[in-house]
Amino acid sequence: MIRFIHTGDIHLGLKFNNVSFDREKAIARRREIWNTFERIIQYAKEKEVDFLFIAGDLFEEAYFTIGDITRVRDNFKSIENVNIIISAGNHDYRGRKSLYDRIQWSSNVTIFGGQAIGKKDFPDLNTVVYGYSWETKEIYDKELFKNFIDIDNTKNNILVLHGDISHNSNYLPLSLQELKDLNMDYIALGHIHKPQILADNIAYCGCPEPLDFGEEGERGIIEGTIINKRVDIKFLPFSRRKFIVTEIEVNENMNYLEIVERIKNIPEGNRDKDFYRITLKGYISRSIDMANIIKDLEESFYHIELIDKTIWDYDLESLEEENKDNIIYHYIRTMKEKGLDDPVVKRALYLGLEVLLKGRE
Repeated sequence: MIRFIHTGDIHLGLKFNNVSFDREKAIARRREIWNTFERIIQYAKEKEVDFLFIAGDLFEEAYFTIGDITRVRDNFKSIENVNIIISAGNHDYRGRKSLYDRIQWSSNVTIFGGQAIGKKDFPDLNTVVYGYSWETKEIYDKELFKNFIDIDNTKNNILVLHGDISHNSNYLPLSLQELKDLNMDYIALGHIHKPQILADNIAYCGCPEPLDFGEEGERGIIEGTIINKRVDIKFLPFSRRKFIVTEIEVNENMNYLEIVERIKNIPEGNRDKDFYRITLKGYISRSIDMANIIKDLEESFYHIELIDKTIWDYDLESLEEENKDNIIYHYIRTMKEKGLDDPVVKRALYLGLEVLLKGRE
């Protein structure tokens, strides 16, 4: 039996320059990614795994320093009984001046090159690991496996690769069927940040920490075993925080406090630690100040962004009375005839009134 952890797309050193949260949270998030990386190292040690597979984008080449890569090396050295396998990706690509080649690694670390698929034999574990590192930021080559040799089926055969299962990608396009045809016991993929188990023995681990609101849902690592050529893998949530994007419906009968409580009672995630982006929809009294709602919610959430897509409620009877025989009056009457029980009609009425009343002003 062999035990392994599959991770990748950690993006150590990311600066978070183009995010919606403030600089203070961005700096904290950068530290949290380091913390999660070091928790993975500790977890690998506690579980006494045989392999830690890192399927690319371990760090951000543009922002990483010698001090940073030395810290990575020291973490790897602290688990010398774990074989660490790295196939570099497009953010940590192993080019001519790669930080991967600027320091001396401990003997338990294998970093694949980029000329062709390489392999490393582990006779004591009856296992061969194959891998390939990027040497540039983009790869269009679709013939990576053209000269791939037959594998020894008496051993565990594992491939670690950073690429995109897509025919029209600039990021090492891969074919799922082609991967299946390799007859590997396990294929550890990186590049796609959403964890995906594509087959019994092929998976994207996803990123262990989500990076922005485009990365909703659980994030973590994959744990696996191979026993007598039988593979068993499972996804393990591991992130400190989640990004949550959701909608909340309000109505014109809700007062200020009721709206605030509705938002506070959101069932998803953990308000004390997660990032929330909430869209408010529905009808709302014109007396309610949305700016105050946002201020009142900030103390109840670690991070909240409120997107206001509500429509102001109108007193239709008063408007009809005030606008006898003009376009506003006739518009209201026409829409009432269509039936305000239909939410589409009601929404059209209110949006139209907003335009007409602004035009009158």
